[in-house]
Amino acid sequence: MEYKDYGKRPYMVNIQDATAQNNNFRTAIWTGEKLQLTVMSIEPNDEAGLEVHEGIDQFIRIEEGQGICKMGSTKDNLDFERAITKGDAILIPMNMWHNIINTGGKSLKLYTIYSGQEHEEGAIHLSRKDAPKK
Repeated sequence: MEYKDYGKRPYMVNIQDATAQNNNFRTAIWTGEKLQLTVMSIEPNDEAGLEVHEGIDQFIRIEEGQGICKMGSTKDNLDFERAITKGDAILIPMNMWHNIINTGGKSLKLYTIYSGQEHEEGAIHLSRKDAPKK
């Protein structure tokens, strides 16, 4: 698979393969008007980064690895914390602070669907350092 944004036209992808083969921190592979699909690879002892998406719900599916998901109404009140592993789905309501932390010894591979565009069309962030801060 060529990792680029195929959005705003019909597209089909084997999401498990696309997620497993992605080694970038984040890659937007389809960006529409009201939906965005990205794949992510979070290195051991790293994290997605604490963030909030205003007005956008988010769905995350864990394909490989293990970690922790934290959520809360403010960045200082992350009162929801769960262990996550392969096959888990995480549903994040709009305006909810959240973070995904890799606690395993290998990359945490996931894909995420935003109910609106969250990252610039065609975004490829090779590492968390390359990703814009929210």
